Amino acid sequence: MSCTFQFPKAPEHLLKALHDVIPNCELHAQQLPETPISLWLIPPVFPTDKLDDEVIRRIWNDTPYWIFCWASGLAMAQWILAEPHHVKGKVVLDFGAGSGVVAIAAKMAGAKRVICCDIDTVSLDACRANAELNDVELEYLDDLYKAPQVDILLAADVLYDQCNRFFLDEFLKFSSEVWVADSRVKNFSHPEYAKLEERSATTWPDLDESPEFRNVSFYKTL
Repeated sequence: MSCTFQFPKAPEHLLKALHDVIPNCELHAQQLPETPISLWLIPPVFPTDKLDDEVIRRIWNDTPYWIFCWASGLAMAQWILAEPHHVKGKVVLDFGAGSGVVAIAAKMAGAKRVICCDIDTVSLDACRANAELNDVELEYLDDLYKAPQVDILLAADVLYDQCNRFFLDEFLKFSSEVWVADSRVKNFSHPEYAKLEERSATTWPDLDESPEFRNVSFYKTL
């Protein structure tokens, strides 16, 4: 069960970035299921009938990923909060941070230092706003190759594009312990990673995705 909290006003810079893609859409601070985390996200009930062809084109071409908490990110955040020993006292890098949900969970779970890494500067702005919403302190980076060595690297929902698969090798340059959460890759195979568990989660707000995308697999370096 989740609750929606209405804050006085969403951050103006996030609203502007959202309206550049989806006009007249709102942002609400929403508590995620089975977590103490709140994020600025689009409303659970979204009027899709008001989307014209141009808006749909912009959504596809300039997807504002940070306006959703994707299933794999939610599953990884829930896992971290349930098993904080994975990150407690460690330096953590959240790659492809999006809304920052995984990074926020890691900080709440006692990580010493948490770095949000995302190539999208608006996503980093969303991470900052969401960190403030949850009263946690994070660090921000727009280029993985500027990252320091870390104790653990976390990546949720970043393998949806085949072009991103090479990151599985690149991650190993920054940490010997890498966890990847994904619900979209079929027949995952990599010599340096093994599947350890599977969790169920839903993208929030719920996109009514196919049930197969609600099964989130966790892979860890060997």
